[in-house]
Amino acid sequence: MTIAAISTPVYPGGLSVIRMSGEESLRIADNIFVGRTAPSSMSGYTCQYGKIVRQGRTLDDVILTVFRSPHSYTGEDTVEISCHGGVYLAREVLKLLIEQGAEPAPAGEFTKRAFLAGKLSLTQAEGVLDIISANGERELVSARAMREGNLSKNIHSVAEDMVKISGNLAAWSDYPDEDIPDADTSHLDGDLSEIINRLEEILSGYDKGKILRQGIDTAIVGRPNVGKSTLMNQLLGYRRSIVTESAGTTRDVIEESVRVGDFVLRLSDTAGIRDTVDPIECIGVDLATQKLENSELVLAVFDSSEELTDTDREILEKIKNKPHILLLNKSDLPEKLDEEYFSEEYILSVSANTGEGLEKLPEMIASLFKLGGSSDNAEIYINERQRSQVSKALGFVKNALAEYRSGITLDAVTVCLDEALNALLELTGERATEAVVNNLFERFCVGK
Repeated sequence: MTIAAISTPVYPGGLSVIRMSGEESLRIADNIFVGRTAPSSMSGYTCQYGKIVRQGRTLDDVILTVFRSPHSYTGEDTVEISCHGGVYLAREVLKLLIEQGAEPAPAGEFTKRAFLAGKLSLTQAEGVLDIISANGERELVSARAMREGNLSKNIHSVAEDMVKISGNLAAWSDYPDEDIPDADTSHLDGDLSEIINRLEEILSGYDKGKILRQGIDTAIVGRPNVGKSTLMNQLLGYRRSIVTESAGTTRDVIEESVRVGDFVLRLSDTAGIRDTVDPIECIGVDLATQKLENSELVLAVFDSSEELTDTDREILEKIKNKPHILLLNKSDLPEKLDEEYFSEEYILSVSANTGEGLEKLPEMIASLFKLGGSSDNAEIYINERQRSQVSKALGFVKNALAEYRSGITLDAVTVCLDEALNALLELTGERATEAVVNNLFERFCVGK
């Protein structure tokens, strides 16, 4: 079946691309395109200027590009038509292709065909989806690494080592009457432990990716009048929290999301933490404490123009076991704060009023959460499906190690390794069910 779809967003723009793939692509293109040569006579990876014509009437001037099987994205003959970016026009070109025999492409069908043709592993296909949805440099670097097959290579490397171990054990246990030397298990404990470490390293990419994809629950805390609301407004780029000279102005929790570098911080500007007899302010302080306890990141603000107070010390005690960054605010004023008290690694001297020093915040967040992702050191942030399969494999390998250490027959170790291998091959798509494949590609946009 030959499929066709609009591959660019269906909005007015500079151009639109309509993609067609399948056995009939070149024949259909011959019927609607008028140029120097027929599309069926063009070589792969070539393009030419011409016109799309319906019943003798020109629809648009276009650039038509031909990709020949098997050296195309889908592995099939593929034609891409670049026309002017009108919504009506793009739909009319697509309608014409369908009139000539093409079928409307379901979501993700082009990439699905690339997977079925062996052009991509399932994880590489997911890398394509991640490239489309990336919102920052680290996500994009990870997505490109996955698209280029880095995760598949890592998984295959682990799987190959498991196959070697399993094969060595199986030959000995399956043919006990044959003249086969006893299996060498002297390195088995170390080999299985190494595989566990490698799988755990891959698995660590899930939590890191979740931070980038979903954002970080972030509480801004501190005693009254240290500049929490000013910091909130500075990060947002507009006035959201009320700022006054009076202590206790912020009584409720004010929540907004802001992008800081590659990170989305789901900010909560909380009431100043202090002892108070005001019943309304007490409620605000209680809410601030709850936000602090439930947050994934704490931005603790201190007034560097004043000496450290007992309340400041109490706040430092409250946050010591949570991921946090200490912001020594009012750097534009003479400093009175004893910085020797702060032995923390994650400290920034800032001015919430001017924004000075806040440019270092993204780098510090990345360091705090141990996020790489530079072009020289690409971390791979796995998704939920991949996490599930790696977790299954990890569980089976841990069971194999436990069985070996307990002295149970080596057959049990082999069975566990076989199950772990099945989980990894389902991850890459080599043993994935049709339901798994369909579910994945349904999440793609139409035309990709």
